[in-house]
Amino acid sequence: MKKTIAVSLVLTAALGLAACNNAANNAAADANAAMGAVANAADNTAGAVGNAAGAVDNAAGAASNAVDNAAGAAGNAVDNAAGNAAN
Repeated sequence: MKKTIAVSLVLTAALGLAACNNAANNAAADANAAMGAVANAADNTAGAVGNAAGAVDNAAGAASNAVDNAAGAAGNAVDNAAGNAAN
């Protein structure tokens, strides 16, 4: 009878440890997956920042072109007005 109880206790302890080890492995896998998700989010954020910087650069270029075009048009208008006044 004593052997049966001892074997039962050892078996119960072994199963308990196995269950704890499995839970630890699952927690580690979950943490690893979460870290992968964080890394992906960081990569996506970096890409979005790069895209935003490109959009700002494009907008600045467009604004510069608009100013240049407006200055050219104003210069042409002055030239035309001066030519008309001379005639």
